[in-house]
Amino acid sequence: MMALTKEVDMAKVAKLSEKVDLGQLLSLVSSMDERTLQQLLKLAAPKAPKALPVVDGDFFDIGALLTPKQREVQLKVRRFMEDEVEPIINAYWQRDEFPRQLIGKLKDLDIIGELFGEDGRRREGAAVLEGIIGMEMARVDVSTTTFFGVHSGLAMWSIYLGGSEAQRREWLPRLRDFEVIGAFGLTEPDVGSAVSQGMTTTCRREGDDWVLNGQKYWIGNATFSDFTIIWAKDEADGQVKGFIVRQETPGFSVTKIEGKIALRAVENGHVTLSNCRVREADRLQNAHSFRTTADVLRMTRAGVAWQGVGCGMGAYEKSLAYAQKRTQFGRPIASFQLVQNLLVQMLGNVTAMQTMCLRLSQLQDAGTMRDEQASLAKVFTAKRCRETVALARELHGGKGILLENHVARYFADTEAIYSYEGTNEINSLVVGRAITGYSAFV
Repeated sequence: MMALTKEVDMAKVAKLSEKVDLGQLLSLVSSMDERTLQQLLKLAAPKAPKALPVVDGDFFDIGALLTPKQREVQLKVRRFMEDEVEPIINAYWQRDEFPRQLIGKLKDLDIIGELFGEDGRRREGAAVLEGIIGMEMARVDVSTTTFFGVHSGLAMWSIYLGGSEAQRREWLPRLRDFEVIGAFGLTEPDVGSAVSQGMTTTCRREGDDWVLNGQKYWIGNATFSDFTIIWAKDEADGQVKGFIVRQETPGFSVTKIEGKIALRAVENGHVTLSNCRVREADRLQNAHSFRTTADVLRMTRAGVAWQGVGCGMGAYEKSLAYAQKRTQFGRPIASFQLVQNLLVQMLGNVTAMQTMCLRLSQLQDAGTMRDEQASLAKVFTAKRCRETVALARELHGGKGILLENHVARYFADTEAIYSYEGTNEINSLVVGRAITGYSAFV
């Protein structure tokens, strides 16, 4: 016989001998040829851990549809979010504060430069890339995505669409390089969805100045931004006009909104304008009505739809990784039928959201995207994201309410995605009006 290479536990052998005739077993083994004995030992050897599939929320490989440059930017943003944001975001989220040290690092990343050229013009394919950037950011943290979206989306789009050529040259390069931080003031304390008709913030012309009075609410970045785009109704003609209001302007003040349960790392401000005087040169020269405001919202609504994609994607990936390593009843919970069903539901939601938003951004790049298409994407992704993060919290059991596992943050932040950039109810009515020919708005 071959010499035994492992120390023998005689107690186990004695116990085994009560059930097995060791003499017969030894006789059988000694009669085996070398090849048979090797096969037997191979079968008895402990098996190596099973190699599990890689955790990847891009099941239909939309990454393959990107250009090499877009793919490069996507992976660059992913590394940044995983290395710089994920390790710190729970602490900042918990204390209701934005990690401002990220601003300099975002500048070094130069991702806005991939969307806007040095002349302030949008680059070809910018909508798809902007969506992918938003997805990758929200995959780790929606608050960071919101900061970025307010700055590079709402503020920059307002100047891009409503500003004069001189205003574009002055502000867009500085915003692109994060030399200044922008905010966007539309919603009011008592007017949300009806702001297009019920705006109470007013402006009136006095010589070379405009005097602004009113309040704005839920204004992201406003507590530390260099300026806020303020939309106000002209007392003379009743039309909505836009203004670049610098933070230090007399009559402009901001109070931080406290007590949020979602997007806690976004610093939302309550803005008060009290006889705030703004130069005519800082009025958006090509914004003459609410139509410009609506154009800005249509463009940025696609970005919010992508936030839902990323948030759901992150929740799915965290849940899959958790299920593969979490054991109950002696087995990884990923091997249980009910858990696999949850994961498949989540993946289906994420994949549907990805493909819808990719097509939406393609339409935006082609210049053919319609209001109702952006609204449908926002409605669908917000609802499917809400379902996905709820499934993620369910899969984690009691641990799903702990920040350390991240899904609790996704779960809470989705409530903001569901409501901002047009509530899901209002966006549903935009789509309903387009497909039926009847307006159901009050």
